[in-house]
Amino acid sequence: MARTSTANRMLILEHMAHLTRFASAQALYADMKAAGNSIGLATVYRNLQGMADEGLLDVIQTDTETLYRACSTPRHHHHLICDGCGETVEIAGHIVEKWAKDLEEDTGFTGISHILEFSGLCPQCSAAAGRASS
Repeated sequence: MARTSTANRMLILEHMAHLTRFASAQALYADMKAAGNSIGLATVYRNLQGMADEGLLDVIQTDTETLYRACSTPRHHHHLICDGCGETVEIAGHIVEKWAKDLEEDTGFTGISHILEFSGLCPQCSAAAGRASS
């Protein structure tokens, strides 16, 4: 029996809630299929985009794909993403927000928006990299 769009949406949100890193629609779809869920890839894409538009998911764009993650906070925030394992931490960017406000005042521009992501190695990947180079 086919699920309703609301049931599909809840299933996707449930899977997204357990992720600590960003994931592509294809990766989420593969995980859901492996878990025994019968859902179409187009349904996953459509729901992810809708939830992102509603502000329920964070979205980042890499050179090759769009990645999604459940928001921990409804406030504007930035991300620190591990280049090794993909672990993601939400961070406040008070200095960045002040800079954006200063830009508005200095230039006369209004409604300045920005997307800012930081990357590096998490403590575990840093430790592993240190062991590998020894």
